Amino acid sequence: MEKNKIETGFSSDAKKEARRVVFVTKKTSAKVVGDPGPQLMTYPHLLIREAMAFQLLVIAMVLVALFWDAPLEQLANPLLTPNPAKAPWYFLGLQELLHFFPPFVAGILIPTLVVVLITVIILLAFLAVFHAWTIFAPTALVAALLLFSYTVREGQKGWLNVLATKSLSWWVMTWFIAVAVCLTVVGTFFRGPGWSWVWPWRTHAG
Repeated sequence: MEKNKIETGFSSDAKKEARRVVFVTKKTSAKVVGDPGPQLMTYPHLLIREAMAFQLLVIAMVLVALFWDAPLEQLANPLLTPNPAKAPWYFLGLQELLHFFPPFVAGILIPTLVVVLITVIILLAFLAVFHAWTIFAPTALVAALLLFSYTVREGQKGWLNVLATKSLSWWVMTWFIAVAVCLTVVGTFFRGPGWSWVWPWRTHAG
């Protein structure tokens, strides 16, 4: 039987030459074909920018602390329970969800539905059935912008081009932020005794 003839050589096209033999000696190394693109060193380019951003953030926080007092309440009184008993601001979104749904739905089911990306129509219908309008409003707004972005052609000027170039993951993150901000604002300013809806500019009995 005639043996297959294999010639050694320099090549990187595996489709044209499926069988190759490459000799790598101590003085040579395997060559990576392709342009790696522009590269920057971590130091000083990245670390200096991160240090500057950190310093600007600290300066901004100090200025906020100097000109605005923290919204502290009176000393804790174990004999007097405020109405409503609000959680810290970073848990107000979850507390707002617990106002509409049972703990299992608010703490487990809704985050799971979001992770697996339930369709927008089913999510809006679910929120409308439970009258969760504080979640319905930002969801409908982000969904409308998402659908509108698919009708915009890339290359247009202004904010239309920005919408057209955003990926689906960006829209999901935008939805998370919009819902979290809306729930936190509602839980902070629009909830009164019995976790009822109140307008912040109107007085009500505590």
